[in-house]
Amino acid sequence: MTGRKRAAPPAPTPRDVARPRVPAAHQEAAVPGEGGAALPALDFDKLYTARLHAARARPYLASALFALHAVESSRVPTMAVDQHWRCYVSPAFVRLTPVEELAGVWVHEVSHLLRDHHGRSDRYARAQGLSGPAERLRMNIAADCEINDDAFGEGLARPEGAVTPWSLGLRQGELMEDYLRQFRLGRLTEALAWLDCGSGVDGREREWDLGPGGGHGLTPQERDAVRFRVARGINGRPGDAPSTWQRWAEEVFHPPQPWRDLLGAAIRSAASGGGAGEDYTYGRPSRRSASVPGAVLPSLRRRPPRVCVVIDTSASVSDGELGSALLEVAAISRALGGRRDLVSVLPCDAAAGDVHQLCRAEGIALLGGGGTDLREGFTRALRTSPRPDVVVALTDGHTPWPSARPACRTVVGIFRDGTSHRPYNEDNPHYRPVAPPAWARVVTIGPCSG
Repeated sequence: MTGRKRAAPPAPTPRDVARPRVPAAHQEAAVPGEGGAALPALDFDKLYTARLHAARARPYLASALFALHAVESSRVPTMAVDQHWRCYVSPAFVRLTPVEELAGVWVHEVSHLLRDHHGRSDRYARAQGLSGPAERLRMNIAADCEINDDAFGEGLARPEGAVTPWSLGLRQGELMEDYLRQFRLGRLTEALAWLDCGSGVDGREREWDLGPGGGHGLTPQERDAVRFRVARGINGRPGDAPSTWQRWAEEVFHPPQPWRDLLGAAIRSAASGGGAGEDYTYGRPSRRSASVPGAVLPSLRRRPPRVCVVIDTSASVSDGELGSALLEVAAISRALGGRRDLVSVLPCDAAAGDVHQLCRAEGIALLGGGGTDLREGFTRALRTSPRPDVVVALTDGHTPWPSARPACRTVVGIFRDGTSHRPYNEDNPHYRPVAPPAWARVVTIGPCSG
């Protein structure tokens, strides 16, 4: 493969869009061993020849292809995978399918595992409240669309019956989650009821699965190691892989992390730093007193840190962002072991409001609606008594910042709900918000999920 731009796929005909083809191998494999005839044995030589062909056509996937363990199963329609990196193979399907197409199926199945379609399907199903085989079939179709839009060609034949975005009237280059929002089971998908790439795609266990205790499965650590090896190969020679695989490789090395976990970790890190939450006490003399006869030295005691949360309530902050801010206040309290008495909240737009001790987050009045100047909020927070050990500022970023480092640890949470990317200055369309100062620990806060 080279880094040249791929040619656009041929436009689908109305017949292609209306009736995706069903593989002939599936039709025969549906009734194996009729009349008491012995089932044909799996042709491993042909199967492994196809895998070698796939590795030559897609060398950046070679380590993943050879990490798959093939398991013969007459109950599988074609080929299927489970989350433990076992590939279940129908002997009839292998017998009737050309080696070139089998190579494409190998690439297709291993792509499901590399892209974690099993885990993503489970997360999507929980978030959307989906259940049942029909929804899992829809996830399988969407996952196939994510893979097949650029998987074939350039030395790799497209298997018969492969589902593509254009066969369903969908756009190319999108993710499984995007496709799930764009189609429902109906006329265009009625011929896909046979489709089954296994529990490694949709998370629903099959009768042929060997399970976690079965032989030749990979541990979670081994699966991650395979993904990293593939990603390293793609990043080493990016011109050899399509843009979708390049994006995947970048995310494997720099995975998007949950912003709420990052925020909690930033607060705990700031609160555990030297000088934060520390005080002297004579209740327990210092061990160094023995070196100073006649004197009693105080010992250093660590107390729980106090946190003041400054919430931007200016006109540029949306209601959704204010809702996220209240959720973050509750999350900050949990990060401190549930000590609400250690958390205070300070609303601020162009002027700082009153400081509220945290009793219930929903009882805090977030008043404001004018301009933004969080410098006032920082000043007011540092003047509260007792003074906080950590100041957390939750804002959309359209604010001036203090010119000097505050006398405490600082964490800045920047809202990103889709509106904060737009300039907020009607008189100056080229306005861009000033980035937070280098002395602040910055965390990007994603859309509020309720």
